[in-house]
Amino acid sequence: MSTHFGDLLDNARRQRFVGRHREVAGFDDTLHGRSPRRVLFVHGQGGIGKTTLLLEFRARARAAGRTVVQVDGRDVDPSPEGMQTAVRLALDPQRGDSPIAQLLTGAVLLVDGYEQLTPIDGWLRNELVPGLSADNVVVLAGRDPPTVPWRTDPGWRHLVAVHRLDHFDPAESGELLAHAGVEPPVRPHLVTLGRGHPLTMALLADLAATGEVPDTLADAPDLISALLESFFREAPSEAHLTGLATCAIAWLTTEDLLRQLVGAEAPAVWQWLARRPFVTASPRGLFTHDLARDVLDAESERRSPERCRSYRWIIQAHAVAGLRAATGPDRQPHAQQLHFLLRNSPLSSAISALRAQGSTAVVSARPDDHDQICSIIEQFEGPASAQLARAWLSEQPEHLSVVRTGDGIAGFTQHLLCPSGSVLEDRDPVVRAVLDHVAREGPTRPGERVDIARFFAGAGEHQRDLYAVLAGNVSSIIEWLTRPLAWSFIVTVDIEYWAPFFDYMAFVPMAETNVGGLRHVVYGIDWRRVPVDAWFGLMRDRGHSGETGPPPAALVRPPPLDRTGFGAAVRTALQTLHRPDQLATNPLIGSALAATPTGPKAAQLRATIENAVTCLGNEPKGDQLRTVLHRTYLRAAPTQEAAAEILDLPLSTYRRHLAKALEQLTDLLWTVEIGDLHPPEQRLDSR
Repeated sequence: MSTHFGDLLDNARRQRFVGRHREVAGFDDTLHGRSPRRVLFVHGQGGIGKTTLLLEFRARARAAGRTVVQVDGRDVDPSPEGMQTAVRLALDPQRGDSPIAQLLTGAVLLVDGYEQLTPIDGWLRNELVPGLSADNVVVLAGRDPPTVPWRTDPGWRHLVAVHRLDHFDPAESGELLAHAGVEPPVRPHLVTLGRGHPLTMALLADLAATGEVPDTLADAPDLISALLESFFREAPSEAHLTGLATCAIAWLTTEDLLRQLVGAEAPAVWQWLARRPFVTASPRGLFTHDLARDVLDAESERRSPERCRSYRWIIQAHAVAGLRAATGPDRQPHAQQLHFLLRNSPLSSAISALRAQGSTAVVSARPDDHDQICSIIEQFEGPASAQLARAWLSEQPEHLSVVRTGDGIAGFTQHLLCPSGSVLEDRDPVVRAVLDHVAREGPTRPGERVDIARFFAGAGEHQRDLYAVLAGNVSSIIEWLTRPLAWSFIVTVDIEYWAPFFDYMAFVPMAETNVGGLRHVVYGIDWRRVPVDAWFGLMRDRGHSGETGPPPAALVRPPPLDRTGFGAAVRTALQTLHRPDQLATNPLIGSALAATPTGPKAAQLRATIENAVTCLGNEPKGDQLRTVLHRTYLRAAPTQEAAAEILDLPLSTYRRHLAKALEQLTDLLWTVEIGDLHPPEQRLDSR
């Protein structure tokens, strides 16, 4: 008997078939009557291998002597008549108008692209499939999981098996590449790049066969285009594409966030995104699979880097505002969002590496965690450090953040806020060295604090542990963005490993000491010279540029004003509020009052002062103070005497009110300067 070309194709495909052991075993059991299942649902995202699996099913069914009828929903008119016509054509056009059930007797019906047949899902479930003979096998493969009646009807629950196709594990990915002829030295890199997605692995293998091995997905535009066509061709509008881009950039996509980007279309876009097979809905929002995220990120950067940049600004601003407005555990999602936005940073690999294990929640510690934490510190740093840690935990337990797994504490970070007045500030050599440096180089001002990440570690690999990195990153983001900090410091005993990371972060070594014979090096940053909001922008930019080292000079503010100098500068600024040239030379131009994401601006300084004047009117008995400032500086009368006359106040009363208004305005602006207040003008925008 002659061999057909199609038989050669089937043989080649079977020889390269990888994985899917559970699905194949389930199909074989159904095919040979070892299972009561008669309908198999296979679902998963585009490119995940549904069609390849159906081809394997077809080969197995034919090998068992069964007739196979294969239909692609993309080629079928979604009507009962269209489906029946497609089945007849797949069988034999010459077999006339015999009933479909009779034509399909004993056959295996394979339907690909089932999401295209949603309009007739009810007909298939209620009429076509129930009318088939008991020895028929039906496989429905599509992007979407089966509709509710398939899963809840008692009868169908007994007859239906549902298989969600997941990504290949590293071994299966390597096997796929080996079958494709990829040389062994190249396979580990492609396995990492492809993230277990079968279509991506196949495309990468094809690319490698030409001698091109991309460093990242962005280096393979043809590969990107193929994946995008598979993933995103169904987007019905520009707003939906923006929604996909948002899912790619953001760790978590909420409807509120979408509203910032697509306006009134947010609810419709949200519902559409939630139905995408590569998007997972959680109680807090939507997550995108890492591969889809990487692909869209790369394509967005290639086609429209400026638009991509604006999306990142908006998402970052939304997360910063949400973090500062939230309290307690509600801060965590916003901190995770900001951490994820820095995922191109060498420090942020922890997010993608650990999220697959479901262990990325950074939470406040409990008192019963302290023993395990001190034990980890003693194991890696010795008893002297463990004793100091236990003492600090008894004084500042609220600043301890942990990551828990089934085995207990996997990673932690202990922050200290100083000065606290504790005797430990002198007993702990590291903290003493930090505070001595602050006193020499930039003393704290009234209301400001110093943050010290004093201890951080993971149970497995100490300060190289990804759980330690994760706990440190997320907890630090919360501390840095929600407290009036003058300085932040991070203490490490693994200088060889961490020095390049701190250089990337623009943190510099500032102190060094020994504890229990172990060298401790302290890296830090003065937030008054490099504002934390500007630092986030710098980190995001460095994720693309790869630059390291000190922050650029344009980002660094002048040394901070003390409280007395600040008050004098406020009075001068009020007198030149409508003179941009003079306002630009005011010492406050180097303060938080003038800061914008793109650098200090005189217009921002004026806006901050005017906003503070307005805010005074919201205080008890503040309206009179606001009015006095308004008539003296914002819409100034020619003289103080004229202002008093307009306000119908005796001159002495007017001057008394003005002195009080200036005092309260300066106090309010000081809270902005030290980071204890973030009025709308001070938050990040999309510029």
